[in-house]
Amino acid sequence: MDALGLARLQFATTTSFHFLFVLLTLGLVTAVAIMQTRAALSADPVHARMARFWGRLYVVNYALGIATGIVMEFQFGLNWSGLSTFAGDVFGAPLALEALVAFFLESTFLGLWIFGWDRLPRAVHLALIWLVALTAYASAFWIMVANGFLQHPVGHEERDGVLRLVDFSALVANPTFGTAFLHVCAASVTAGGVFLTGVSAWHFLRRTTEVDFFRRSLRLGVVLTALATPPLVAFGFGQFPIVRRYQPEKFATAGPLDGAGLGFMVQIGLVLLLVSWLTVPLLARDAVVRLRFPLYLMVAGIPLPFVAAIGGWLFREVGRQPWLIQGVLTTRDAVSHVGREQLLVSFVAFTAVFALLAVADWVLLARLARRGPVSSDDEPVSPLVPAL
Repeated sequence: MDALGLARLQFATTTSFHFLFVLLTLGLVTAVAIMQTRAALSADPVHARMARFWGRLYVVNYALGIATGIVMEFQFGLNWSGLSTFAGDVFGAPLALEALVAFFLESTFLGLWIFGWDRLPRAVHLALIWLVALTAYASAFWIMVANGFLQHPVGHEERDGVLRLVDFSALVANPTFGTAFLHVCAASVTAGGVFLTGVSAWHFLRRTTEVDFFRRSLRLGVVLTALATPPLVAFGFGQFPIVRRYQPEKFATAGPLDGAGLGFMVQIGLVLLLVSWLTVPLLARDAVVRLRFPLYLMVAGIPLPFVAAIGGWLFREVGRQPWLIQGVLTTRDAVSHVGREQLLVSFVAFTAVFALLAVADWVLLARLARRGPVSSDDEPVSPLVPAL
């Protein structure tokens, strides 16, 4: 593989790992915000314990996702300096906004939420988790704005051999952005719902004593999945005419990799839509728990949204080669002037780091999930920080 191939493979690996963290982070923060809202409105201790338990899982995934995101940002300067030089004035604007939102506002609100349990007024603490969720989706919003520019460059003009931003509103109104962003939001809620459902089902299979706790968690997971999958499928199919208009070669010259990715995404999305809506009637009178067989399917289904998400990303990105910025800049022109040996070393090093982070995330999530809810509300939400 030459330097260009290694640079593409490294960025694909980096982005894929990071996207998996982001997907679960957005889904879990939505579920935790709903749980805490129900706890505040009903004063039900079960909902409060649910917010703490699932909040711990969310914080672990968020912390490790931040590490992968920082490395991904470095890729633009390390391997794709041609993109930064040629289109940095345009492409960098939404990325700068994302950094301010994600690494400043979101992290600040999250820190206050973590350490604010039983210290802040209930309404203030509830507002904080919704602010965390809002800024998390705002972060995804600006990332998708930047990606939409790569798919269909608008709002710029070329001066002195580089692109200059002349119409910021055109970036937000980009036809390749809006539907794709809503698709990602629905995919995140679906992933969070499937994760809640699968973990709760696992505890029922283990004959948990926390029956009411995991019954409510399972119901919320099933309902979130059932509500999110119809718009997920609709926004997914809604992108096809947009892609055919602005990137017709994606369908005309789809290779085995991006073609398989599209197939996986569509098939898994339809399966999740069907299964989630068939499961909703089984929630009555705990039929799901009594039958038990659906519980095994729920546990086995945890990876499905993530597999579908990676498949969709492969189709969106690989399918438009050789363009990095559609019709404007090719990947070959954008890659940095770095030797193959240096790229190989960095690829191996970064991949090893990401593999370790992924394993650490899985181990920590699995350990906390198996442990179940704590009996006391005095334990901190985050297992990564000591109690004050």
